[in-house]
Amino acid sequence: MINRILSFGIIVLILFLIDLYVFQAVRVVTQSLSPLSQRVIYILYWLIFAITSGTFVLASATRGTPPSNFQTYLASTLFIIFASKLVVVVFLMLDDVVRLGKLTFNSLSSTTPYDPSRNLFFSQLGLVVAAVPFTAFIYGMVKGAYDYRVKRVTLRFPNLPAAFDGYKMLQISDLHTGSFSSTDPLKEAVALINKQEADLVLFTGDLVNNLASEVQPHIPTLKEIKAKSAVYSVLGNHDYADYVREWPTPTAKSENLKRLKASHAEMGWDLLMNENRIIEKNGEKIAILGVENWGNKAGFPKYGRLSDAYQGTEGTPFKVLLSHDPSHWDGEINQSYKDIDLTLSGHTHGMQFGVNIPGLKWSPVQYMYKQWAGLYKKGQQHLYVNTGLGFLGYPGRVGFLPEITVFELKRA
Repeated sequence: MINRILSFGIIVLILFLIDLYVFQAVRVVTQSLSPLSQRVIYILYWLIFAITSGTFVLASATRGTPPSNFQTYLASTLFIIFASKLVVVVFLMLDDVVRLGKLTFNSLSSTTPYDPSRNLFFSQLGLVVAAVPFTAFIYGMVKGAYDYRVKRVTLRFPNLPAAFDGYKMLQISDLHTGSFSSTDPLKEAVALINKQEADLVLFTGDLVNNLASEVQPHIPTLKEIKAKSAVYSVLGNHDYADYVREWPTPTAKSENLKRLKASHAEMGWDLLMNENRIIEKNGEKIAILGVENWGNKAGFPKYGRLSDAYQGTEGTPFKVLLSHDPSHWDGEINQSYKDIDLTLSGHTHGMQFGVNIPGLKWSPVQYMYKQWAGLYKKGQQHLYVNTGLGFLGYPGRVGFLPEITVFELKRA
């Protein structure tokens, strides 16, 4: 307990020192304002610091307890403000380098000394540049979180059965229904999904954040998702409720997973638990395989058993695998199962932030995952990483908007 309090104190102290440093820029920029205006700005500035510190301590003390929507938006807004302050810190440090140079020159020279006080230009520039990510992140919460986009991908395979030439598969992933405060956004998404008239709809995991109860209000909406053949789904890492710290009884966690599986069935989704389904059309076949979560990164469990899912598909000429975590592709799939033609994954969300324009695709998540958004190919095998339809943590999206992917399979 003492160590925990000490840790809180150290982090709050760091927050205070950063705020105190940035406050210098605020003072320089507002020095021409009236004393009353300055006082109001200063009070607001330090009030935000107090709220930030209190929110951090409260969130840390209740870690493992699902936050309310208010808590999520409050914490995200405060984090955005803090992250923007770090941008200001960079410019203040540049200013300090210049000031140090002036002081050094003054001490060595007998000429008229340079003014070593803080430079108005650096303070103004820091605040202006910091406004860019601040604006982007706020816009991402207001608009980006529900700005659903349909991406169309044509894939050509020489071994695709002729009967499936032009076959349309639709992928959605990472719904995280516990992050939705209303059913309306998902109703809009479902309407857009059904408009595509896909042969198959494939969901690649993370239906909830933690608890099976999170999806309950959305079952009537998600039940409306239609496909000509079927809706198949798999579990993601969040679906196992591994991030809940304490359960009321030893069996509560397993009961939670049972309820989640039942929710898939209630929505008419065929949940693939290390198993496969054979789809036949005009006497020709393709296989859809689905595994439980299998992560090749530290801390992510390997529940999936691809050997079980693969069994019985050996003679099927074309195979599609649903596996939530894209690290599975390099970790096992393209090493030991080279006849799996297409793997569909999610998990990364594109970190819900980045630059995604023609010719440039960047997100911090790329330093953690080699395959993190879009289409990848090794030999004749393909991997597609969907950046998700929902959100987690930060209730918004910048650059990598919520995605519905429509694949058209073509015979090469």
